[in-house]
Amino acid sequence: MQSHNNLITTAEQLTLAEQIRNIGKRLGFQAVHFSAPDTSDHAEDYINWVNAGYNGDMTWMSRNLDKRFNGGELHPGTQTVISVRMDYRPDGANPEQVLSDPDKAYIARYALGRDYHKVLRKRLIQLAREIEEIAGEHGYRPFVDSAPVLERQIAEQSGMGWIGKNTLLLSPGSGSWFFLGELFTDLKLPFDTPLEKSHCGSCSQCLTDCPTDAFIGPNHLDARKCISYLTIEYAGPIPAELRSKMGNRIYGCDDCQLVCPHNRKAEDSQEEDFQPRHHLDSISLIELFNWSKEEFLKKTEGSPIRRIGYEQWTRNLAVALGNSTKSEKTIQQLQKKLGTVSDLVDEHIRWAISQLRDN
Repeated sequence: MQSHNNLITTAEQLTLAEQIRNIGKRLGFQAVHFSAPDTSDHAEDYINWVNAGYNGDMTWMSRNLDKRFNGGELHPGTQTVISVRMDYRPDGANPEQVLSDPDKAYIARYALGRDYHKVLRKRLIQLAREIEEIAGEHGYRPFVDSAPVLERQIAEQSGMGWIGKNTLLLSPGSGSWFFLGELFTDLKLPFDTPLEKSHCGSCSQCLTDCPTDAFIGPNHLDARKCISYLTIEYAGPIPAELRSKMGNRIYGCDDCQLVCPHNRKAEDSQEEDFQPRHHLDSISLIELFNWSKEEFLKKTEGSPIRRIGYEQWTRNLAVALGNSTKSEKTIQQLQKKLGTVSDLVDEHIRWAISQLRDN
């Protein structure tokens, strides 16, 4: 088959690029940008970060480095990465108010609805198929946080935004409440121009307001102290010195986004899939702690929360209950759960009981 790269002239590329943007926005993406698949400029910083152990138990981050810095290795024939953005902040309970109530459970806003991997991947495949209708058959592969792709760096070099001091991608006028997805394609498309500079300026609110002081400095995060890592990626015993700092955060953490001035302009998502399910945006800790394993599996079906499993879920809730309002009823509920899940959970339950009795 003759290469599309030889069939499409420069003028036609520009037209095709605009058509692709229009398709993407019709499919629910708030931005569609184009860039090269090469991210080798970020290799040194990334490798130094991993070698310092800041990735914690996420050993997968040290594998497939050849693919991570060269999209052509990840998907042979890749000429262009089409980066997409989909806003996710739901219309639900005020997150600051939930965080200020020690008896309610705080779940990162991205996880209140349907699993974003499924939503974005389906839309990316649809985008690829609609591109075929105007450009012909092309080799492509969609990615949504599911392979060794430096998606924030790719999106940054596509001009979608800049990587802020909190290590998240920030988009001008929209902040950071969005998901990223990528479509690797063998179509040669005109690359977008990166932003000239970061727009964080002298602001460092995200660094100073981190509950566990997980930032080593601007743009550098020690995942081992990050609440998102501890509650989602890490399956072992949470370090005792960090437990009281976690507050009522049981799945992820949004603090570095909530304090970011650029997020004041962010709009709520219109995607029904990302709206809160089962009142998870403002539910009580005790109610969630009393879920059986069967209830957990049923109510987290199709949710990103399910991936951590019931043991880790209960571990996180035990820590949060240890930080909740002192109550004999809460102590009794904690005691009732002892010996029903695992030794790991029992360790955190005992810590929670001691916290409630000592405070």
